[in-house]
Amino acid sequence: MTTPHGVIGLVAENCTVCMICVEECPVWCIDIGSHVEVEAVESRRPVRRTVLDSFDLDYGLCMYCGICVEACPFDALHWAETMTPPEAAPARLIHGGDRLSEWR
Repeated sequence: MTTPHGVIGLVAENCTVCMICVEECPVWCIDIGSHVEVEAVESRRPVRRTVLDSFDLDYGLCMYCGICVEACPFDALHWAETMTPPEAAPARLIHGGDRLSEWR
């Protein structure tokens, strides 16, 4: 028996931009934007940190297979109980990280 689920939600603070979800997605419906910040510390070499800029998921392409949720080692993606809202235009099925973060 399968458990009912809705959409894929995002916990942005858990995302390390490892890109595993993007690589594992069979339909390539996830698009992540990021940049690298370098923190200079006097007593050691600089620390590089990748920062999440954008996380977009295209529900027009998504198969709801859950591979991205299972592959995420940092629990940044999860199943939310909200159902995918109907949209008039296919372009409106692309939801950004701000909307995905609302779905808990």
